[in-house]
Parts: sequence; C-alpha cells; structure tokens
Amino acid sequence: MKYPEYFPLQEFKHKEADLPFEIHPFNWEDESVRTHNALPHRQNFIEIIWVTKGHSTLIVDMQKHEMPANSVYCITSGQIHQLIGNEHTEGYIYQFTEDFLYMGEHEFDLMYHSGLFQAFSRSAGIEVDSQIAVEMEEITLKMMREADNLYLLRTELMRRYLKIFLIYLTRQLRGTLQTTIQTRNIELVEKFKNMVEAMFKTKKKVADFARELSVTPNYLNEIVKKITGYPASHHIRQRIVLEAKRQAAYSDVCMKEVAWNLGFSDIAHFSKFFKNSTGTNFSDFKKECLVFATTTNDI
Repeated sequence: MKYPEYFPLQEFKHKEADLPFEIHPFNWEDESVRTHNALPHRQNFIEIIWVTKGHSTLIVDMQKHEMPANSVYCITSGQIHQLIGNEHTEGYIYQFTEDFLYMGEHEFDLMYHSGLFQAFSRSAGIEVDSQIAVEMEEITLKMMREADNLYLLRTELMRRYLKIFLIYLTRQLRGTLQTTIQTRNIELVEKFKNMVEAMFKTKKKVADFARELSVTPNYLNEIVKKITGYPASHHIRQRIVLEAKRQAAYSDVCMKEVAWNLGFSDIAHFSKFFKNSTGTNFSDFKKECLVFATTTNDI
C-alpha cells in the first residue's frame, strides 16, 4: 500500500457567530465524534477533554497520552491532536475561546497569573479523584443546562461555572502551586513565552527577546529557568523544533522549504540544528512520521 508523503491535517476555527463556550457529552459510538477525530486536527480555541468511562488515546503534537477513565486533558489553541477511543469511551468536551476565559474577571486574572491555568494546560493530563469527579460532573450538568437555555446572563453564569470546574481540576495537580499573589517573575515568563509564540520564526536569540522585554539576557535566562526549569534558549529552540516537526509530519514540504519558512537562510545550518535538537535528521524523522501515521490508523 502506498502512503502519502505526510499525515493529512484538518483545521477547525471558532466563528464569531458561535457561542464563546460550548459543552458536549460524547460517546465513541456517535459517528460525528469519530468523524471529527478521524484525522489529526487543530483549532483556534481551547478544548478540554474529560474521559469519564472507558479508555482512549490522545495524540498531541505527535506525543501519545493514555486517557483512562476520569482523566482530563487540556488542548490549547494551535495544538495538533487526535482522540482515539473505543466502544466503551464516554465523556465530555468543553470548548471555549481565550476571550471567554479572560473576560475582565479579576478573580480569574489571579488564577491565571498565579500559574494555575498554565500548570493545568501544560500538564500531561490529570487523573481526577472519584469524589472530586462527582462535584465536577454536577458543575458540568449545570453548565449544560445553561448552554441549552436563553435565560438572562447565561454566559456570565457559564463562565463562573467553568472557573469552578477549572479550580477543581487544578486542585488535582501534584506539587505546590503558587495560588496567592501575581508575581513579576511569572508575568515576565508569560510575556516571554507569548513573544516566542509570536516571533520564533524571525527571532532566534535570547538577546532578541531580552531587548524587547527591557531586561538583560542573563536575567531573562535566570528567571525563565527558575519558573520553568529550563533556560530561555531552551524554550526558543523547542518552539522552532515543534514547528519544524509539524511541517514535516503534516505537510508535503521539503527540508529546504521548512528551513525557509522558519527563517533559516542556510539549509545546512537548519539541518544541523534539527539533528542536534531531535537526535535524528530531518528525512529520517519524516519517514518515522509515516510509520507513526500507519500504526495510529491501526489502533
């Protein structure tokens, strides 16, 4: 059997006419659920998947995550993902825009800047305690009732229920989380990460971002490493590598085109950068993606 040179990709975008928040119970026997997840896809909104029964596999940016019953995963805007379940898989899917999440709510601003939501959205899934799951399902059912009616201030109420739901989730995270006052260090790191996301194709050096943030490169490296465990240079490199992997896996472009798209004028420099960062060369990685796509379709 001849396979394509890349794993096809679908894109789903939130439309202005749509509600900023939607919630859907799902069952893997539902054809629309299987069709939606038939191919890897990405979207311009946040999606939370809660598997309440059965077992499923979630692939996010080519990384497999097993999702047993009562596990939750957050997919942020732009992440390429695919959910693979079986006849026993059931759960809920929550979809909302960033604007809906951060709509001028000072309480949630504290939750956001204190690192709670970031810790949740960047975790490799959360296993929910069975007692907490009961509370979360009650909140979920309330959100569904509000979503189905046209009562006054229903959007406000849904947002408040969503905040409660997220707080329950972040309580399940292991380790100590800062939950009190917004700190300048966290603000700096978040600004840096947002800048990397927006500018990684044109800026490659820590000094470039430090200049934009009005700090020294050494200070930026120190703070980023203190908060995340890795220096600023690591985050820049990983974001470039992630985009290179995405283009290799989900498009038919050659290495020269990928290098050009990512701001590398010297293809040999890009080839060395890719191998040093991933441990494999570009062509071998592209072949591995085809094998991965083949085995994924056989799950």
